[in-house]
Amino acid sequence: MSNDPLSPPLLLQGLDAMSEWLVVVDGDARIVYLNAPYADFLEVNATAVIGRPVVDVIENTRMPAVLASGKAELAQLQMLRGHHMIAHRYPIHVEGEVVGALGTVIYHDTWEWRQMDAQVKALEAQVDYYREALDARVGVRWRLADVIGESEAIAYLNSQVRKIAPGDASVLIRGESGTGKELYAHAVHRLSERVNGPFIKLNCAAIPEQLLEAELFGYEEGAFSGARKGGKPGKFQLAHGGTLLLDEIGDMPLAVQAKLLRVLQDREIEAIGATRSRPVDVRVIATTHRPLESLVKRGEFREDLFYRINVVPLIIPPLRERPEDITVLARHLLKRFAERRGRRCPVLSQAALTLLCRHDWPGNVRELENVLEAAFYLGGSRLGTNDLPETLHRGSPSIPGEPLKQTLMRAEREAIKKALAVCGGNRTRAAKRLGIAKSSFYEKLARHSLDVSET
Repeated sequence: MSNDPLSPPLLLQGLDAMSEWLVVVDGDARIVYLNAPYADFLEVNATAVIGRPVVDVIENTRMPAVLASGKAELAQLQMLRGHHMIAHRYPIHVEGEVVGALGTVIYHDTWEWRQMDAQVKALEAQVDYYREALDARVGVRWRLADVIGESEAIAYLNSQVRKIAPGDASVLIRGESGTGKELYAHAVHRLSERVNGPFIKLNCAAIPEQLLEAELFGYEEGAFSGARKGGKPGKFQLAHGGTLLLDEIGDMPLAVQAKLLRVLQDREIEAIGATRSRPVDVRVIATTHRPLESLVKRGEFREDLFYRINVVPLIIPPLRERPEDITVLARHLLKRFAERRGRRCPVLSQAALTLLCRHDWPGNVRELENVLEAAFYLGGSRLGTNDLPETLHRGSPSIPGEPLKQTLMRAEREAIKKALAVCGGNRTRAAKRLGIAKSSFYEKLARHSLDVSET
């Protein structure tokens, strides 16, 4: 025997030692090689079948079809001697021409495949368990794969996120309300080297000015009247080693802006009532829907802080500028609602899709989500234009400049009116149709000053 480890005799012995079954045919679909395990199963002599048409030796073979198409067939079911098996088939190309084909049976029955599939699913479940546990610990929910869109604008934005995420520079994410600024903030953290660190969020618009400084930087015991015993760490301390999301930073008071600027410059904080500073290692991601340049000119936002947080800008385009994403988003949202409720996913009619694509969506993806959620609960297996809010039919999404909150309130009111109309004024059935608790339904009736007679 040759000393060459790849000599033909040793190579053939290796192929005969495989548990997988292997057959090779020439361009005329005649067998040029059949390994021993395959021959044993077929109860033929591996040498004697060389030169015979493969269709005479292997039942239900698709090797001639692969030769004709020149395309591989992967993980295909094949019936052999009363057994369902899973096979791969590959064409062999030489200088652009198909000169033969190779076929291999990787699972000798579907039981083997089911065992492997069960192992893979078990591993996936284990990975999902640890991923969810990690997400719960660090406070992050979304990843870049959760961004739904096929437009060039979204593809470009996603490519920018992948480039800037591994760094440590501050990021300013800008976009109208409802475009998904927080989702992108989570995605940046997930793709960064801080992914195993905490992800802490603070909404600068939701906290009173007198409490915002304490929320950001923490306080020591006895720092002020009513201070918690032992003090309280701020968001910067909690985010040490990770990422801090400052949501709607354009609403941050000037006094707090000054202290934030010092923290970003010096990389250390001083809690309220503390006598010394403490170093922090935090990456800051800020979001805003407000025109910060105009705020700077009016003296409502510090110019030096603007440049400090705007190191890497990300601008999310509004939905009206990427209408090609509306269809894919609508179908994704309906599928998500269906999975959540354990129902079959409804189909959007072409007329409904056209109506959705004509709308301006001042509330962006969040408004689209609310509209479709109402249609999902009110409609059947096929959603038509009658299942969509009246505002879409009128072609006027909202009063120009109207806040998103009012737009969504109007959509909610219309959804409740339609539910009551469909249910003949029965409030219990209407609440059930909308998928909300009866108590919540009554609260919404009162909030919108609705009664059954109005429907």
